[in-house]
Amino acid sequence: MNPLLGAEQAVLGSVLLDPGQLSHLDWLAPDHFYRPVHQALFAALRKLRDDRHPALTEESVPLSWVTDAVDEASTHVRGLTAVYAHTLISACPRPTHAPVYGRMVLEGAIHRSITEHAIRLHQAARADALQGEVEGALHYADVLTSVLSDLAHRWGTEPRPVAPAAPPATGPVAPPPVRADQVAEDERFLLAVLAEQPKAMDEVVGRLRPGDFADPAHGQLYRCLGALHHRGEPIDRITLLWEAQRRGLLADGTLSSDQLAAICDGVGPGSAEWLGELVMRSSVTRTAATSARAIRALAENEALAPGRLINHALHALGPLDEVRARWQAANGRPAPTPPAPAPSPTGPPPAQVHAALARSTPHPVSPSSARPGSAPSPAAVRPPSRGRG
Repeated sequence: MNPLLGAEQAVLGSVLLDPGQLSHLDWLAPDHFYRPVHQALFAALRKLRDDRHPALTEESVPLSWVTDAVDEASTHVRGLTAVYAHTLISACPRPTHAPVYGRMVLEGAIHRSITEHAIRLHQAARADALQGEVEGALHYADVLTSVLSDLAHRWGTEPRPVAPAAPPATGPVAPPPVRADQVAEDERFLLAVLAEQPKAMDEVVGRLRPGDFADPAHGQLYRCLGALHHRGEPIDRITLLWEAQRRGLLADGTLSSDQLAAICDGVGPGSAEWLGELVMRSSVTRTAATSARAIRALAENEALAPGRLINHALHALGPLDEVRARWQAANGRPAPTPPAPAPSPTGPPPAQVHAALARSTPHPVSPSSARPGSAPSPAAVRPPSRGRG
């Protein structure tokens, strides 16, 4: 059996056996379940609880608790029967373990949610690259950052970027960048303008970095231009070729003299500022797509604990945040100000308490208190020591 499916069935089975377990699952939402039928049934059970179903006050759980839950859920989803409800009951080893089963469901929801939002970011980045825009990718990056922060608080951890021990495996080699030929042409044209008009370096040197170029050879040539400009030395094809040789770019095959000559020859008039903006736009969307692929690879690693997943995903957004800040500064747009945290009440936030309860370990219970119709007292679970995940 799939572990996540087993956890979802066990949560529902525990609540069908013991309605009192719902008081330990307030932090769990219907949309945290993967299967629609499970979402509908959990929402129905919560509604019966809110409507003060008689089962909440009776010593033994009546059959109506199960049948009424099935009837309520059936108004929102098809295919649910009382037979399946009893299957869920059979799938629950111990009703008192409901908070632990719920934690497993929440963990699966965190992985699934991050995967979905990473896919949306990647799609937005590719769409922006086709249109020569960046706003869609930046918007979905904001959405993903907000989702990561919310999930961190639900899980009971503080969101902070943490680098993974090893880069995530992103699977097969990514397809060529969208509009790769046009991007390469824009980069060559910019380098040619900068070689022909050295003073134009002042228009781009403060915002453009070698890593913004899609072609590594173009990035290294821009680094050579920047070095000559920084030292105040003349810039032409000969000084550029010499600088490339001193940096070992000719010896290792990164650049060739013919390549450099082709860039410098035949250049017409052009605006370094405008071309630099085109290169930066490409850099923003390309970096967004790269971050999205890395985050998706992290989220699809089921062995990665939610806390680490969230923090590694925030770290993967770091390169996008850096190029975005330069893009916004170059266009006179202030960086978005993160919302001020709301003043917290005395004690830990409720979401953090709920998440801690989800990771709690039940005390052993006596056989007399383990009957299906009894709910454990609040003292029956205790928060564990805080772990790393």
